[in-house]
Amino acid sequence: MTAPFLTIAQDVTHEIIIKKSRFICSLFRVESEEQAQAAITQINKLHRKATHNCFAYLIGEHDQIQRESDNGEPSGTAGVPMLEALKANQLHNVLAVVTRYFGGIKLGAGGLIRAYSNSVSQAIEQAGLVERVEQAVLKVNVSYSQHDSLLYFLKQNNLEIAAEDYGTSVIVSIYVDEDQLSERLKQLTDRFNNQLTIEKGPTRIHEIPYSKA
Repeated sequence: MTAPFLTIAQDVTHEIIIKKSRFICSLFRVESEEQAQAAITQINKLHRKATHNCFAYLIGEHDQIQRESDNGEPSGTAGVPMLEALKANQLHNVLAVVTRYFGGIKLGAGGLIRAYSNSVSQAIEQAGLVERVEQAVLKVNVSYSQHDSLLYFLKQNNLEIAAEDYGTSVIVSIYVDEDQLSERLKQLTDRFNNQLTIEKGPTRIHEIPYSKA
């Protein structure tokens, strides 16, 4: 089974304080490296007096683009832990920027790793997750005599209706997950004894709330 495509439900900013240092995590949904770099530039301007603005991002269905930066923190104590926090949550197309205002107390390498990782993890929890699902539109041509039966079938199978067009018959457009297409077509064909005319239309990306079991 293909792993779900997960991303954050919304952009958020979340702050934690550790030994007087402020760690402000800004999470963004991004679709390209250009968007990610623009958001990083935005945070650098907003927090130009900060001690550090570290970042990490994953872009692409298979995380083809991965970048991270310690921005002056000891090597491996900020960017990498942030990137690993994104990966641990199986996220895609997400940028995390953690701004640090130094509070005067050194945390050590282990403390920094935990601080940056926890900052991102807590922000992700606050943002919430969604699963992106590719859906096709199926245009189902049904007679008026079978229209109610089709609506009942759709309701029983939790299939969303996109539109209904009435003419000599009814064309009911429904959304079906791409990975369920063959199964749904067979169910419709069997249930209505091959009396439906079904045509595949365009696709869309649909987002549904996701919670880890």
